[in-house]
Amino acid sequence: MSRTYQPRSANALFERVEVGAFQLSNRIVMAPLTRNRAGPGFVPSVFAADYYSQRASAGLIIAEATQISAQAQGYSGTPGCYSDAQVEGWRKVTNAVHAEGGTIVVQLWHTGRVSHTSFQKDGQAPVGPSAIRANTKTFIAGQGFVDCSTPRALALDEIPGIIADFRHASMRALDAGFDGVELHGAHGYLLDAFLRNGTNHRTDAYGGSIENRARLLLEVTEACAKAIGADRLGVRLSPVSTAGDSHDSDPQPLFDHVVDRLSPLRLAYMHVVEGETGGRRDSLPFDYAALRDRFEGIWMVNNGYDRQMAINAVASGQADLVSFGRLFLANSDLVRRLKENAALNPLMDPATLYGGGAHGYTDYPTLEQVQKSAKLAASTAA
Repeated sequence: MSRTYQPRSANALFERVEVGAFQLSNRIVMAPLTRNRAGPGFVPSVFAADYYSQRASAGLIIAEATQISAQAQGYSGTPGCYSDAQVEGWRKVTNAVHAEGGTIVVQLWHTGRVSHTSFQKDGQAPVGPSAIRANTKTFIAGQGFVDCSTPRALALDEIPGIIADFRHASMRALDAGFDGVELHGAHGYLLDAFLRNGTNHRTDAYGGSIENRARLLLEVTEACAKAIGADRLGVRLSPVSTAGDSHDSDPQPLFDHVVDRLSPLRLAYMHVVEGETGGRRDSLPFDYAALRDRFEGIWMVNNGYDRQMAINAVASGQADLVSFGRLFLANSDLVRRLKENAALNPLMDPATLYGGGAHGYTDYPTLEQVQKSAKLAASTAA
């Protein structure tokens, strides 16, 4: 039975809201964006503090996907959150965001089978639920995009170590000054790969039935909730996205079960990617409204939202928060631009998206800079 949601004002997207332990200045969220700019030791780059603090007007920033261990790496230049040096690097970022009045959590991931032997100790195979190669690419500095390596199936006695790594990284995130953590349970990475019968062919307690396939995600979530508090923890899901070669024969009952089990934990929020990541919102049939009805808590939506869609979703009560990815990449002052219905910056050269330095990272002009430039050009022309 569909739930009825209390309608809100048309300005609700721009109003304050309480989300778990967080007091947010608005309902606009910066989605996690992989930028491949970490330095030696997988420490955030020297530009990261500027990049994130420029975007601190977002109600919530979700920092880029960050590995929980050395084994968890799947791409060049992605940061970690498990060593002292990484924690110290992230502390510079969180301090800068907090100085601007922002709230920031970090997305933690284990890339699982979306990885390559070159990232693994002694050139070993990456790990996954089963020994099924991901039909997708990863990025290796100096080589570009290459095919993922065939993984080996995690042994049953290795799984507690994966859970412990997530728990440890979540505690280290708070040490680094993050306000909380989002678990990456989407896009074909380890937690998502365990969920789906297209990538999980196990016959033990972590495979087969929906209950078994959901076990790892639930155990990781419960462990992290106990470690840092459920009110500082969110989970991201992508029910029908094929990113990372993710697929399941019947996603509706699978994700209905997952949300049914996550709801009683009283998490800070649930973050759901609707449709194909970065693509069509109606790529496969799925009842997102029914999924939302199962969750007693803050519901965040993502994928292809523009200003009016976001305003409507929040005003209707169908969503509590809306996350934006590419728009925040190019518009550090996105909140102001959306509020004023101002023009948005286009993306720069695609070559600046992954890796590199400040260009295409911290040098997008603000609305104020654009307006000043326009006035100067007009006065010069006159």
